[in-house]
Amino acid sequence: MKKLSTLALLLMTTVFCFAQEKLAQSTIQGVLAGNQDQVIQLAQAFSDEQYDWRPMEGVNSVREAILHVAGGNYYIASKMGFAPPEDVDMMKLGEITGKENVIATLKKSNEFVLEKIMLVENGSLSDEVDFGFAKMNKLGGLLAIMEHNGEHKGQLIAYARSNGVTPPWSK
Repeated sequence: MKKLSTLALLLMTTVFCFAQEKLAQSTIQGVLAGNQDQVIQLAQAFSDEQYDWRPMEGVNSVREAILHVAGGNYYIASKMGFAPPEDVDMMKLGEITGKENVIATLKKSNEFVLEKIMLVENGSLSDEVDFGFAKMNKLGGLLAIMEHNGEHKGQLIAYARSNGVTPPWSK
């Protein structure tokens, strides 16, 4: 019995330690995945015609806002050492047109960044990175990806409401 309880304690300790490994990364990944799913739902809820709508001159259209999120995913990840896939031309993302193409571009960037989050090692979370818009550590970079997606989810909610589109999860 003593050997069994010692073995159980050892197993629980191993499981607990494994669960704590990359805790920040897995938590950020989970929250980000939820935000990304809602941004995709919003992107799908707009009509093809509404993709060109913008609240005023000089402000991103629906299409441009969605592609901006995709570009942000690649940009921030690239600053942490994860180059975008070879078939992604960062300079031409804004030229993508067509609702289905825009959604496919966003989904691809979402999958890319979700995968890369888990490749950031715990020991490097405090490493400083110059993101161009700010110098912060890699943990801050991961949080910036999450915040950026959340910020533009809010923008797209406002765009949706302005166009009579109800966010799918609030119906």
